[in-house]
Amino acid sequence: MQPPQIDSQELSRKLAEQKKPVVLDVREANEVQAEGIIAGALHIPMTELQARVGEVPRTGEIVAVCKRGQRSWNVAQWLRQQGYDVSSLSGGLDAWRAAGLPVAR
Repeated sequence: MQPPQIDSQELSRKLAEQKKPVVLDVREANEVQAEGIIAGALHIPMTELQARVGEVPRTGEIVAVCKRGQRSWNVAQWLRQQGYDVSSLSGGLDAWRAAGLPVAR
């Protein structure tokens, strides 16, 4: 079962809605420090996710984010197998930033 992907503009639109998705940033801490993070994102590095999955909300939409989209796709696939409603940000934070969308520092 392949997880759905969402593009940067669609995620930006959804984050402006009343019922926002949870953005799950799965990059390592040094990547977040160097490149910033989507404001309000939940940061759990992919390498820690299995141990910290209890921190991920069980209800509502989740969008996994990494640098280019590969790790987030793998995380989305794994979380969907666990019963979560999750998609992956296509192109990752690189695509988000290339679209001129904001990051928090």
